[in-house]
Amino acid sequence: MALRSIAPCQSAATTTPPIPPRRRPNAALVPVTSCIKMSSSMLGNKNEGSKLVLVWTESRQVMTAAVERGWRTFVFGSEPFSKELVQDWSSTALIHPLFVDGAKLLDEQGLNVGMFYGVSSPRELELIRPDDMEVDNLVINFQGEWQVIPAENIVAAFQGFNRTVLAVATTSTEAQVFLEALEQGLDGVVLKVEDTGEILKLKEYFDRRNEVSSRLALTKATITNVEVVGMGDRVCVDLCSVMRPGEGLLVGSFARGLFLVHSECLETNYIASRPFRINAGPVHAYLAVPGGKTCYLSELRAGKEVTVVDQSGLWRTAIVGRVKIESRPLVLVEAKENLGEETYSIFLQNAETVGLVCPSEAEGNNTSMVIPVTSLKVGDEILVRKQGGARHTGIEIREFILEK
Repeated sequence: MALRSIAPCQSAATTTPPIPPRRRPNAALVPVTSCIKMSSSMLGNKNEGSKLVLVWTESRQVMTAAVERGWRTFVFGSEPFSKELVQDWSSTALIHPLFVDGAKLLDEQGLNVGMFYGVSSPRELELIRPDDMEVDNLVINFQGEWQVIPAENIVAAFQGFNRTVLAVATTSTEAQVFLEALEQGLDGVVLKVEDTGEILKLKEYFDRRNEVSSRLALTKATITNVEVVGMGDRVCVDLCSVMRPGEGLLVGSFARGLFLVHSECLETNYIASRPFRINAGPVHAYLAVPGGKTCYLSELRAGKEVTVVDQSGLWRTAIVGRVKIESRPLVLVEAKENLGEETYSIFLQNAETVGLVCPSEAEGNNTSMVIPVTSLKVGDEILVRKQGGARHTGIEIREFILEK
């Protein structure tokens, strides 16, 4: 049974909730922010730069999946069936219901805690003004084919105002568009779905966002061997993002230890800076990707996500825009961790623009933070990432493995 109060992505000809006329502020109106934040406690709060998630569904399976992931605020229609659904679900899980009643968003006691807007035309979008709101919270249902530009217009219009703005999304991909509009994004989404897969995908998206604020542990290692070995097929990875000095990709011949290979963002006398590019190594090498996984450089394609790491271990995800595989002269680099017995190796193109990131206190490299492979010598210190070596389709597994 479909929700009847409002259907996202309706055509312009479909009846939409009216834009509420301007009225004098009502002291009885309660901000929805406190209710919304209960659904997103696992993500923090708006002031911390996190996003809010409400779920709109009639599926018990979707409800269960959302609750298991910490999202407990649910949106319902105002018909009697919705009340029955709330009673049923409340008997098995702690949920916080909100109800769409025309242009109002009501709590369980019937108090108006926010406004609900249907937008299917530029004129309706223009009527939503941050200084014209009698409540601090609103949910917008962008109807029709245009969603990205209207969402960006709302982000721009509401910046600097103490308002909480969410948008109705019918897929996790659509939710991501709203959460990233103009980079800052809306404050959150109302995910209206009947498929548990969309809940799982959105949670995976938030996991990636949250991990970016964490740091990967990088280990100091000392170069033990540098040897020119001949030709091989090496991979240049061009990203859809610009990298800064000190940033690169984690690459290595063995998954147990990945070298931080620097980008080509530094200026030289012979070639212009290419801050989007990393000359990463040969086709067989492992590369760190989001989720604690690895993949082979040969598997990279346009659109795949990779993990960009800086000298301090702070990391973020980036999208691959292009991959170039060409035959080039290679050099074998081997290193041993300073506080252990593990040894690691990597093959890199033998060129001045290819380098490894070194510790910040490394003498003589406090500006560039990188040692070109052509200048690398035994005794130099570089940074590596230690991790489990046994892998199955890029996922770390516990088993005996011997790699040489």
